[in-house]
Amino acid sequence: MSEEPKEKPAKPAHRKRKGKKSDANASYLRAARAGHLEKALDYIKNGVDVNICNQNGLNALHLASKEGHVEVVSELLQREANVDAATKKGNTALHIASLAGQAEVVKVLVTNGANVNAQSQNGFTPLYMAAQENHLEVVRFLLDNGASQSLATEDGFTPLAVALQQGHDQVVSLLLENDTKGKVRLPALHIAARKDDTKAAALLLQNDTNADVESKSGFTPLHIAAHYGNINVATLLLNRAAAVDFTARVSTCVAKCPTFKGSQMALIGSMTFRSLRNQACYLTWHTSCYYIGMPVS
Repeated sequence: MSEEPKEKPAKPAHRKRKGKKSDANASYLRAARAGHLEKALDYIKNGVDVNICNQNGLNALHLASKEGHVEVVSELLQREANVDAATKKGNTALHIASLAGQAEVVKVLVTNGANVNAQSQNGFTPLYMAAQENHLEVVRFLLDNGASQSLATEDGFTPLAVALQQGHDQVVSLLLENDTKGKVRLPALHIAARKDDTKAAALLLQNDTNADVESKSGFTPLHIAAHYGNINVATLLLNRAAAVDFTARVSTCVAKCPTFKGSQMALIGSMTFRSLRNQACYLTWHTSCYYIGMPVS
């Protein structure tokens, strides 16, 4: 007696639906990456979440931004794509477009409210990424729209430092020019000293920049570091033999007291030593005086 063939059990309907939905999500992301606007919009109309992402946290806006598909990016934003959605590494669409040098996409994202100073997990900003890859137009646009040069990575690199490291001279010039806009123009090492940017300062000094280079007013980087209380750069400058008794043309000097250690210093303007008491330096002054680690009565 022959047995009748057994029918295979049918797969649950919900598993079929899940598989079809997963396929639709993946197809939507592929369409956005390829710049197929109509296909991407069809998937959204049929229920795909505009902000759906893959296993790495990349969504349609990220993928379209990387490839420079301006029209797709604009349409996704009109359909409430989250402009500041981040990947698992903390990168937003603006990070990705800036890294890829997609200037037109960068403009659309910023116009639609993207955070120009967003930092990824490692502290990277869109400006840092554009400076690193020598995307001059993107750097200029981000600076004009409020990007900060002071934000550093977890390794201490600023956009200026990475541009110096990579030898991107035009980006370096633009960053320095923007930093002094409306102010007295300062040499690069002075700007690094003002920001306490040790990475940039070290790179500049490696390129044979004189540690005692003077500004137009006759100030050295050590004057600037002392003025702002920036011990890290001050220490670096002292280790590179910066002069502590250098007198600027406005009669301001950097003095090192006998009891100071390492980078302990004061920027002294038209002042006289009054006395030494308990191995501490006491000062009187006629103009402003700034201190680092010095007890004053």
